[in-house]
Amino acid sequence: MRLLDPVAAMLAALALTACGGPTATTPAPGAPLTLYSAQHKEIAKAWADEFTEETGIPVTIRQGGDFELANQIIAEGDSSPADVFITENTPALSLLSSKGRLAPLDDATLAQVPAQYESGSSDWIGVAARSTVLVYNPSLLPADQLPNSIMDLQQPQWKDRVGVAAGGADFQAIVSAVYAVEGDQLAGQWLEGLTSNARVYQNNVAIMKAVNAGEIPAGVIYHYYWYKDRAEGGGGSRNTQLEFFSHADAGAFVSVSGAGVVGSTKNAAEAQQLVAFMSGKRGQEILASTDALEYTVGDGVPANPQLKPFSELQPPAVDLNTLNGPKVISEMQRVGLI
Repeated sequence: MRLLDPVAAMLAALALTACGGPTATTPAPGAPLTLYSAQHKEIAKAWADEFTEETGIPVTIRQGGDFELANQIIAEGDSSPADVFITENTPALSLLSSKGRLAPLDDATLAQVPAQYESGSSDWIGVAARSTVLVYNPSLLPADQLPNSIMDLQQPQWKDRVGVAAGGADFQAIVSAVYAVEGDQLAGQWLEGLTSNARVYQNNVAIMKAVNAGEIPAGVIYHYYWYKDRAEGGGGSRNTQLEFFSHADAGAFVSVSGAGVVGSTKNAAEAQQLVAFMSGKRGQEILASTDALEYTVGDGVPANPQLKPFSELQPPAVDLNTLNGPKVISEMQRVGLI
């Protein structure tokens, strides 16, 4: 048998590659990512699964609370396995930003979301939003007796008549907004009055169920807990209604769930891709189509039509970068609410 000349053999190999051999057409998979997520499990998983399907990049999710995971990233320092961090509310991201633990985001990613929903340092971006609401039981609290403002809840007539989830990041973000809108003095007085009046529950769902059962007349929660329960049959909400505060009241605060690339990541390109995906058109479409029932914020994608239209909300103008989680926790400890 005649052996192929070495030069001819090399040319043949190059020809195979040029004609579409595996090395020419199969892209190398990106590095796997670790996502620290304080978001609800279903939306984080939906984003991660679709991202992996589109890019081939595997995503491992580590679940926890906003400040639990933020403080973990700080403690882990440059050895943190986290590549991307997503939250329920922005104060935990602002904490990481202030500690220099987040990487700047690509300009194209930042352009996908209105500027009011991103970091002043360009190192985190909004991926979802939720409105503060008052859930109430009309049999215990007629509509004509509803408070005009969240600030009214400090008044003596609300003693033992309103529920809050004081230990949760959701309510702490709402308190941060009250401080931002009303200033330290008025917000501090409000917090003292609320401490005297409020019944403290473990979370927003527990508040809603207590109101539904007639245990208390009203409670402060985020909108989507009620909408989600209604979509699932209304077992925990059928005796309740929602009151959306208006006229830029502090109680109309719209909180933003954010995403950022952890500065110590060894997989920066892939991490940037994931944040761009979540805040971009496809990621926002996924959010709108899930039963998470949070508001979309990016790339002009409308929210789930079951929700009160986002354009009808009347939130106060709050610079999300000024929401100070550690300060609010200290204030809540000062008055004995936590």
